[in-house]
Parts: sequence; structure tokens; C-alpha cells
Amino acid sequence: MIAAMIIIFVIGYLLIALEHPLHMNKASFALVTCGILWSIYAIWGHDPHMHEAIVTQLGDACEIVVFLIGAMTIVEIIDRYGGFSFITEHINAKSKRHLLWILCSLSFVMSAVLDNMTTTIIMVMMLRRLLSDQKERWLFAGLIVIAANAGGAFSPIGDVTTIMLWMDEKVSSVGLFANLIIPSILAMVIPVFIAQYSIRDGKMQTITTLAEKNPVLHERHPQLSKWMLIIGVSGLLFVPVFKTFTGLPPFMGIMISLGVIWGVTEFWVKRYKIDSKMGGRVSSALHTIDMPTILFFLGILMAVSALSEVGVLNTVADEMNTKIHQPVLMTSIIGVLSSIVDNVPLVSACIKMFENMVPPGTTDLYLLTFVEDGLFWHLLTFCAGVGGSLLIIGSAAGVVAMGIEKIQFFWYFKHISWLALIGYLAGVAVIWLESLCPFFMLTAG
Repeated sequence: MIAAMIIIFVIGYLLIALEHPLHMNKASFALVTCGILWSIYAIWGHDPHMHEAIVTQLGDACEIVVFLIGAMTIVEIIDRYGGFSFITEHINAKSKRHLLWILCSLSFVMSAVLDNMTTTIIMVMMLRRLLSDQKERWLFAGLIVIAANAGGAFSPIGDVTTIMLWMDEKVSSVGLFANLIIPSILAMVIPVFIAQYSIRDGKMQTITTLAEKNPVLHERHPQLSKWMLIIGVSGLLFVPVFKTFTGLPPFMGIMISLGVIWGVTEFWVKRYKIDSKMGGRVSSALHTIDMPTILFFLGILMAVSALSEVGVLNTVADEMNTKIHQPVLMTSIIGVLSSIVDNVPLVSACIKMFENMVPPGTTDLYLLTFVEDGLFWHLLTFCAGVGGSLLIIGSAAGVVAMGIEKIQFFWYFKHISWLALIGYLAGVAVIWLESLCPFFMLTAG
């Protein structure tokens, strides 16, 4: 049964990668793969608790899906009111290379506060206001994905996996920042530095497609652009704060923010007599969000959860611990795997597998890498987050960029993956060197 499920998953994954040559949307392959995997488990697994398992896994997947729907809707309504044009008008990039550094630096910083998925949505939508050439936008978007994933790695609230490790007390906020800030910066700076030389440099010629998309709303009510940008971004920033104080999942915070923005836009529609054809309502924006990308998320997350449910990921972790027995190599492999399957179940499996590795009073150097803020957990945090940049479907940020810009899987693999790999390996090397430095060892618990 397990062998059959792995084969089906691999076939489904290859079909997703070949969506453009096959001229079929990747969401269809993800949904079919998900259905077949769970059907195999239901027929041959003989698990009396399967119904509870699928409901639990669906709940975990829907947390991300609902969050994505809320975030994409907020970003879309900001765009409709011209909020991103307000930002792009104040970006004084002297050249396209300068613009690349500005956007990637913003992505890096923003993803440490927001999550990498929301950051990527915002930055790619801004990118569409600045560059008209599709292939140039693909290159910029790929590097934004790298920057967003790198920026989320050193912050305890920057990524789902860092939140998991932080809440389980595998890493501390201070230890995470002290040990991962430099590797994360390198994981962003090195690829951008190399990629800038492949850009045809020249003066910026900013384009504005918003006026074509929604001319009446933008022209008649330009004063609302700034306010919608402030309210929308504040709503997104509210999410990590809400989670920190309440402990509730991020999707609940994004729903509150969306509800508030919905109320504000309804008030504006009545106050300024905005015609329904102008598209100033949230209900109108909901019709234009990228549902195929959302359904792809649901399908791929549930497909991976089926493999997790039958113990495939735990088996992989057990085999690595037994046969490899080396923290740097183990976590590096996990990072590569996180570009193929979702990093959330991978990290969850690692937490369960390695959380009781350290017996009281041990002096074994290998086992001591598993203490709080130990080398293994810092490497795992970095590798699971940054490793997702190696493939376009390896992270939520990559999938979102792929959906918005229609980036082809093999184009990303050819032009972006090798850049991400260089930054990834540089970051791993620096973390290992830091573990040998007494200053950084002081942060370990």
C-alpha cells in the first residue's frame, strides 16, 4: 500500500511539473492525486480511525487555504483602490538592478513580520506595476520568493515551521535571531548579487496597469489609495500580533482583518457614492482571486498529509537518524526534501522523531545538538524554510508567485533553482561555523 501511494505521489508530482507542456492546470493533478492517495489508504489501510484522521488533516490544510483566501482578497482590494500604485510612485529606483535590490530587501524584512506567503503576494502585485516584460517579472518574482523565504527563517513568526519550532521550545526567539540572521541575509544577498548581472540594466520605465484595470475608481477617488494601503497593510500586520496574544491560528486573524476592511469599503461605497461597476467592494474582489492556486494548495497539502498519515515521513526521519547520524547532512537533506513536499509535515515529523533525543546528564556531542537552540534545530529551521526556494512549488511563497505570474516549473528550475542552492549552501555553512564559535554557543539553552 505504502509503495503504491509513493508511486502515485511521484506521478502526480511529475504531472504538476509538466502542466505547461500538457496544457493542463496543476490544480487538477493535485486534486486527483489527493483523492487517489486517500482512496488507497481507505481501501487497504483498514484504519478504524481514518475518518478522524482525514478530518484532522483537512482542518490543518484548510487553515492555510482560508488564510490564503483572506490574504489574497485583502491584497486584491488594496490593488483595486490603487494602494500599490501609491507605493510604486515613491520607489525611486535608478535602474532595474536597483529596483531588484529594493524589492528583495523589502521582501526579506517584511517576511520576518508577516509570513512569506503574504509578503510574496504583496511584492509580486507591486512588481506588476513596475515591469512590463514577463520574463523580467519572472526573474524578479523568483528572487522575491528566495528573499521572502530567507527573511522568514530567522524570525519566530516568519514562517509556519519557525512558529512550530518556537512553540515547541526547540528554538528561542533570541537564539533564532542570533544564529540565523547572518545565514538568512547571505541566502538572500548572494542570489540577488549574482542575478543582477543577468538583468539588462537601464533607466526605469514604470508602467501603471491600474488605470486600465479600474480607471474610474482610481481617477475619481485618488485620496482613498493611501488610506486603503494603510488599512490593508495594518490588517495584515495585525495577524501575527493577534496570534501572539491569543494563540489562535493565523487564519482567524486574517478573517477579522478581512471583515474590518469589508466594513470600511462598504462605508466608502455609500459615503462617496461609488458605483458597483467600479469594483470597490470586497464582494467584487472575491470574484477575481486566483481560485485555481487555492485549490492546488488544498490538493497538494492533502496529498502530502496522506503520506504523513501512513508514516512515510516518520520512516524517512528514522532512517536518517540511524544511517546518517550527522546533523548538518541530515538537515540539508530535509531542506532539499522540503522543496518537493510541504515543509510543515516534514518539520512536524522531525519534532516528533527527535524531541526526546537528549537523556539527562548526557555529554554525547551528537545528542547535545538536539537541546533547545542546539545546532540541529537551528539548521532544521533554516533548511526547512530556505530549502523551499529550490523549486517553485517547494514553498507557499513559490506557489503563490507561480499562480500570480504563471511562472513555468522548468523555467524556474533552470534560472532560479541554482541561485537558491548557492545561497542555501552558504547559509548552512555559516550556521555550522557559528556552532563552533563560543559567542553563538552562549545562546543555546
